[in-house]
Amino acid sequence: MKLADVAALRLANQDLVGPRRANPVDVVSRLGAVQAQDFPGAKWAVAQRTHDPDEAAVERALSDGSIIRTHVLRPTWHFVTPADIRWMLALTAPRVHVAVAFQTRWLGLDKAAHKKSGRALTRALQGGKTLTRAELSQVLAQAGLPVAGEQRLGNFLMHAELEGIVCSGGRRGKQLTYALFDERVPLAAPIDRDEALLRLTNIYFETRGPATPADFAWWSGLTVADAKKGIDLAGSNLERTVVDGRTLWFAKSARMRKSKSPTVHLLPNFDEYAVAYKDRSILAQRLKKSGVDVRNDKSLANIVVVDGQLVGTWKRTVKKDAAVVEVSLLTKVNRAERKAIDGAAARYGEFLKMPVELVL
Repeated sequence: MKLADVAALRLANQDLVGPRRANPVDVVSRLGAVQAQDFPGAKWAVAQRTHDPDEAAVERALSDGSIIRTHVLRPTWHFVTPADIRWMLALTAPRVHVAVAFQTRWLGLDKAAHKKSGRALTRALQGGKTLTRAELSQVLAQAGLPVAGEQRLGNFLMHAELEGIVCSGGRRGKQLTYALFDERVPLAAPIDRDEALLRLTNIYFETRGPATPADFAWWSGLTVADAKKGIDLAGSNLERTVVDGRTLWFAKSARMRKSKSPTVHLLPNFDEYAVAYKDRSILAQRLKKSGVDVRNDKSLANIVVVDGQLVGTWKRTVKKDAAVVEVSLLTKVNRAERKAIDGAAARYGEFLKMPVELVL
């Protein structure tokens, strides 16, 4: 297997080429978790993996609870389905608590404060209520837990998400809300840790492979030892290949999907195609001489990818009747690639349901 084959297989496994998924819920269910702290970008990340990209369809799934937005895997938001969130939290929340422990101490918070906040949030949200961050800030203040500044509020809410107390609720106008986890997520029988680790391992390598154990550990928030154990548990479900001295694992069921080259994607901030790997060098083979360092998260902000390779960045400006998509290239593209960029911008217009003006 060559580096180009790795990129092609990752594109296929992530449903960025070949047959797309029927709807946003199918996308999130297959990928397991989709990084979502950039809310508009995450909606586009999900929608472009469907047959007909539609921002409103993603919003409906979030509103009715078919997709949950909460903290899991790492100390950041992800989209997850209700069917997966309970076992994923049980597996990964302890590691997230460890990751934010220093911040928690620095903010002067402790177990007693988090327990008190959990009770206050539960009382405020019972009965199907949904509240905004600002409203929950008032709830905590009234409970004797002042939250001046976003950091203390964010810590309280993240802790409540990790403990399965709150999660995303429906939108109220343009504002995101929180709801009670148990009222939003159906009960599910718990599974033991090895079974959860096996599930997460299979999801990762089926949808992000070929990848290394270190990549899996980065994405999942687990230790490299856990990642290697998960690979052992997966056994014959996985295959391995060595590319440029790196041992990469992928699902045995993975197949290359034929796609007409060049294939262009306008990927949003922290799209799984970029952020799901600790080593992002495979993404940047065309940029070796440009000086762009893809280990820097800033280089992952709204990227233009041609045949799985980073060639530039993009940004959008939404006006009343149209959106302007401005592309900044980091390397030269040929005429066919330039035409494919036009097509990618048009697909983004389908998502927004408005015309797009491309500025290159």
